[in-house]
Amino acid sequence: MPDTRPRRTFAVISHPDAGKSTLTEALALHARAIHEAGAVHGKGDRRGTVSDWMAMEKARGISITSAALQFAYRDHVVNLVDTPGHSDFSEDTYRVLSAVDAAVMLVDAGKGLEPQTLKLFRVCALRGIPVITVINKWDRPGLSALELMDLIQEKIGLRPTPLTWPVGEAGDFRGVLDRRTGEFVKYTRTAGGATRAPERRMGPGEVEEPDADVWAAAVEEHELLELDGADHVQESFLAGATTPVMFASALQNFGVAQLLDLLLELAPAPGATAGVDGTVRQVTDDFSAFVFKVQSGMNAAHRDRLAYARVVSGSFERGMVVTHAATGRPFATKFAQTVFGRETTSVETAEAGDIIGLVNATALRVGDTVYVGPPIEYPPVPTFAPEHFMTASAGDIGRYKQFRRGIEQLDQEGVVQVLRSDLRGDQNPVLAAVGPMQFEVVEDRMVNEFNTPIRFSRLDYQVARRTDAAGAAALAGIRGVEVLQRSDGTHLALFVDAWRAKTTERDHPDVLLEALPAGGS
Repeated sequence: MPDTRPRRTFAVISHPDAGKSTLTEALALHARAIHEAGAVHGKGDRRGTVSDWMAMEKARGISITSAALQFAYRDHVVNLVDTPGHSDFSEDTYRVLSAVDAAVMLVDAGKGLEPQTLKLFRVCALRGIPVITVINKWDRPGLSALELMDLIQEKIGLRPTPLTWPVGEAGDFRGVLDRRTGEFVKYTRTAGGATRAPERRMGPGEVEEPDADVWAAAVEEHELLELDGADHVQESFLAGATTPVMFASALQNFGVAQLLDLLLELAPAPGATAGVDGTVRQVTDDFSAFVFKVQSGMNAAHRDRLAYARVVSGSFERGMVVTHAATGRPFATKFAQTVFGRETTSVETAEAGDIIGLVNATALRVGDTVYVGPPIEYPPVPTFAPEHFMTASAGDIGRYKQFRRGIEQLDQEGVVQVLRSDLRGDQNPVLAAVGPMQFEVVEDRMVNEFNTPIRFSRLDYQVARRTDAAGAAALAGIRGVEVLQRSDGTHLALFVDAWRAKTTERDHPDVLLEALPAGGS
């Protein structure tokens, strides 16, 4: 039987070290999906974060690969897509945003809006994804709440509409003022923040003497916000004009329950989706889904390949035969899984908004559509602007076949972009990455999965623009510029710096030089 409970599918995005994985654990803890939260930098017998599994993640205490978590909360099913947390590995983070209906933007109270947060917000804006903002780490010293509201409006152009307001300045977190009820929600610490933080709701007349002064200050600032009209309007939020704001400490589990409730109340449900030809698929139509991530090597004992797919419409049933839109061929879904870190569970059914892992998906690529019934193909997942470039070659010429096979697979998975040209030849492809850690992942997997060493040589390019065959011909021979072709056929013009890109655009106004999504220049 189809699961008719409403869905909420969202991602947690932020700059590195703002607390994404910690918040993921806290949300799962509050939904009772796990019994005790761990932190990435676990100490003593405190567990490591459940959503981080790759060996490099455990060694460095960061998130590199994304993890999809599903849990029930109240009468809903929540799909939370945790995203890589390191600034050096972010293209996968961008791709995940194609599979969600809303985003939770985590802002470090002490650092404000940082560069990676700004890039991620631009991707949300590009895709029309509404954003809920959580000011995290309010239990530590930081900026003032009003300063942070000004930063949000100035830097990303969203009008902040706080739903909670901190009682106590940053570093002295007593609780929050619920701006919609006027209540004081007082928090109590637990040992290491490993269990749900008790909270007590009280009316203004019940606030006790130790909290009276900070409560009065919170009320005064709340009244200023009211006078400024900084109140939540759902239509403005869904239109991307405003962002509801909450204050929290994910590490202490303060404010997490309110965030879960807010997601159910405000985040949009899965909706109708248009295909590339304009055909619209309603959520109640036949099954369809698109792949937003491909991951290999999750099980060291098997050469497994898992395609993460977002269910767009209809009901998925394990064993159903679907059509692969790119080839028109049938694809049997004998095995499907949900993935929580490295732990996998077989999926029998899934509904629109759910994330499923299709096993042994050797034919599927990032952006591919699978469907039942009338044909549908969804728009491709964008490929984002690379800013780091290396030539790659086999470290052992006798293992060139393994080298070539490994590069091809990592390209198909979207681990790195692979560029070639007739001048460079096939033996020395150029690898293009959003962040340099992608090269470390390539090296690790080439050695451990394909048993072949790899040599890198850095290229001095910093900026990429999309061009075409005519542009490639017009730009040939210009100093500081090189045009290569990506494996999907796209021509990319590479420039040594932003100045060279701008002067080339000025000197060749008829040449196509298009910025790529999330480009830094």
